[in-house]
Amino acid sequence: MLTFVARAFVAPIAKAIYKPTIIGRDNLPAEGGVVVASNHLSFIDSIIISMLARRRVSFLAKDEYFTGKGVKGAISRNFFTSVGAIPVKRGAGQAAQEALDAGLAKIESGEAFSIYPEGTRSRDGRLYRGKTGVAWLALTAGVPVVPVALSGTQHLQPVGSRRIRRVPITIEFGEPLDLSTFGEASSGRARRHATDAVMVQIQRMSGQEYVDQYNEPPPANVGERVRRFFRTRAEL
Repeated sequence: MLTFVARAFVAPIAKAIYKPTIIGRDNLPAEGGVVVASNHLSFIDSIIISMLARRRVSFLAKDEYFTGKGVKGAISRNFFTSVGAIPVKRGAGQAAQEALDAGLAKIESGEAFSIYPEGTRSRDGRLYRGKTGVAWLALTAGVPVVPVALSGTQHLQPVGSRRIRRVPITIEFGEPLDLSTFGEASSGRARRHATDAVMVQIQRMSGQEYVDQYNEPPPANVGERVRRFFRTRAEL
């Protein structure tokens, strides 16, 4: 019911106010499981995708948004539920796999699920190397990936700002990609090449400068450096 209200009433009002440019909206299949893979420029990107897509699109959100107390907590919980958010505890290792498993469950139940291959938002506007979770989801579930390019959202709500500004934004839905030709989900090489193919399409639509490295801070210690080394090797 909350999702219906958000899409039926909130989305049209938001469109009337912000007048976003929407390109290729029909490229997102009207039904069936699908992975929506987007670049990431702002906190509000997931809400933008959910509100402007032709169908409900679920996405991951910090569990803190669902566990608040009092009136403020209830408002936050109801809002994020209404826009298709799935509460998860963020982190590395097991937490990251649990997040992917939550997305996989949505996809296998016939829903659309969005993910940011870069992992976190770009603070300098460039497009970074994609992590292979997007390919794992698509290859495991046997569904297509719809690449999405957002532009302008970094100005809609700049990092550190709570105020949403009225600025031009564009969202483009690309043609669905069949990643099955790259191989099985169990193959690190297949996941790597499939993910790179997705990032190529996102870069072509967004026009961002591409950086062939992960969008993450330098390793905090030797242990983190070792973990990243073996993760990269597993993708080759």
